Amino acid sequence: MPNVERKRQGSVTIEVGRYDSLPKVMKVIYLTFIVSGVGIFIFSNWGWNIGGWVFTSFQYYYLLYALFFTGVFIMLPARKKDANRLPWYDVLMAAIAFGTCIYWMAVAWDITQLAIWIPPERNYDFIIALVFCFLAVESGRRLGGIPYTIINVIAITYPLIAGYLPGMFKGVQFTLPEVVGTFAFSTDGILGMPGQVMGSILIGFLVFCGLLLGTGAGEFFLNLAVGIMGRFRGGPAKVAVVASGFFGSLSGNPIANVVSTGAVTIPAMKQLGYPAHYAGAIEAAASSGGSIMPPVMGTIAFLIAEFAGVPYSVVMVAAILPALLYYFGLLMQVDAYAGRVGLQGMPQQECPSIKETLRKGWPFLAVLAFLVFGLLYMRWGVKAPLYSAALMILLSFCSRETALTPRRLLAAMVTTGKIMTQTFAMILPLGFIIAGLNATGMLAAFMAQLHTYGGGNVYITLLIGMATCYVFGLVGMAMVAYIVLASTMAPVLATTGGLDIVGVHLFILYYALIGGLTPPVAILAFIGASVAGAHPMKTAWTAMRLAVVLYFLPFFFVMNDALLLKGPIWESISLFALCLVGITFLAAGLEGYLLVVGRIRWWVRPFLIVGGFLIAFPEWIPTIYGVVLTGIGIVIALLVSKVAKNPIIS
Repeated sequence: MPNVERKRQGSVTIEVGRYDSLPKVMKVIYLTFIVSGVGIFIFSNWGWNIGGWVFTSFQYYYLLYALFFTGVFIMLPARKKDANRLPWYDVLMAAIAFGTCIYWMAVAWDITQLAIWIPPERNYDFIIALVFCFLAVESGRRLGGIPYTIINVIAITYPLIAGYLPGMFKGVQFTLPEVVGTFAFSTDGILGMPGQVMGSILIGFLVFCGLLLGTGAGEFFLNLAVGIMGRFRGGPAKVAVVASGFFGSLSGNPIANVVSTGAVTIPAMKQLGYPAHYAGAIEAAASSGGSIMPPVMGTIAFLIAEFAGVPYSVVMVAAILPALLYYFGLLMQVDAYAGRVGLQGMPQQECPSIKETLRKGWPFLAVLAFLVFGLLYMRWGVKAPLYSAALMILLSFCSRETALTPRRLLAAMVTTGKIMTQTFAMILPLGFIIAGLNATGMLAAFMAQLHTYGGGNVYITLLIGMATCYVFGLVGMAMVAYIVLASTMAPVLATTGGLDIVGVHLFILYYALIGGLTPPVAILAFIGASVAGAHPMKTAWTAMRLAVVLYFLPFFFVMNDALLLKGPIWESISLFALCLVGITFLAAGLEGYLLVVGRIRWWVRPFLIVGGFLIAFPEWIPTIYGVVLTGIGIVIALLVSKVAKNPIIS
């Protein structure tokens, strides 16, 4: 990740790239591009026209790339020493990116109709496309670092050597001009999934999130979390869990979440008595869940809607119960730890008044409720976040604290631009991966081989997918893991395994997240450790334990889609309740503290861990075994506790 400045807004830091260091003219150009891009998005998705003229899809995508992709080289520095300055080569790359996309927009009709673009028959078209490919790889490097660069280089190289590879990796071989042309001019490249997701769904939600964060929603949700949870035992840790869920759902960026909310919650946890590694682990585990927490979730959730062919609202509804269970598991472990070591809550005078916090920030809750209403009831689709953003602007003037003054409007525009810039920098290079999978025929071969390896067994195929997600997640490439498996494993499981398609995609999403918490790399845990001043590996192992629900819950909801709110509502409620009970005992066993009983001996804890897991298991026979095991554990714990309080004196 590049070094970036952070602008403090209240008590929550918001990353804004090197915007403050830009010359005034570049600030104006950058913000003009952002506003224009949003305007084009609205124009296209509302079905407006100018004298009967409308954008073709290719023209529309190229124009969006011209306006948003250009900002990558303005905002994200190529080197650490460029963090506070805009060098000439970044201006040059931005100009090339803009000029290239405008040129392609102008000839978009030819690209659609003429067969002279794949491969480009004119030398200058090939050179322009080749330079653009370099810029796409460079944009990924600036945001995702060397690991993402390596993946993109492999994706580019693979079609060039596919004919020489063995087994399922053997595919149709391409020349370099064909690879370049496929990426730049076909629906197997940037005119396919990357353009469709950004141009049809994502920009509206990014505008909504940017407006909320830029007007102080981050500060509001943090204060609300402190007001609700701060006074209870282990208060700051519970604040970290709740605040990171709120903030992460809006930002969709776990790394930004750790840095932003962690800058406030981690010192508070340490001051209360939490060890540094535990504080860093709590924040890392809580932040990783932002991508699965409705109503906004992260970028991958919008990819799910595209790949699964369902409205985003369907994905949002399916994600509700699993996300709540994940955060419930974190809260239960945090509470059990605080009870075991005797940590108290924050002093009442240090906790914001909930009533006063709601009085100042109720518009933020109102627009979130309106967004959910628009998505689920009115079925406005892509228009819902923009209607919600407009409502946010109106409601902001109900309070002096939230009024969208020119200064706050500028902050909102900058925050929106930052989010869009980072998203485009990550999504555009995905065209290389999609082209490598589709055009070479490797996708079909991989699907067939995956089915063979699984032997037709759904659970073996799921385990293979989980392992693949973990490997990609080690280098922080959750989105890459999702793209590969959504294209390969998801169709196999949906057709041959009879599993719910949205559930399969959520399964992939959940396991794409575990690499950020799981050693040996665990990038989120390491960042949390850095903020906390703790040992990285110790923090990672603790984060892995805290996020234990993340490791088994996906198997539960693909095995029984009642957890995805499919089927009878009573079945969803009963299964959700059993999961709550099971997770409560599982957390007690992991942390060594049981409500009413207090501390429990190490040899009693396995009864609660295994029993809690089985209670939550989505089948009745394992649940009965779990109740028996948990009951035995509780009885033993009570007897041991009674003996300890009233020792027999001979």
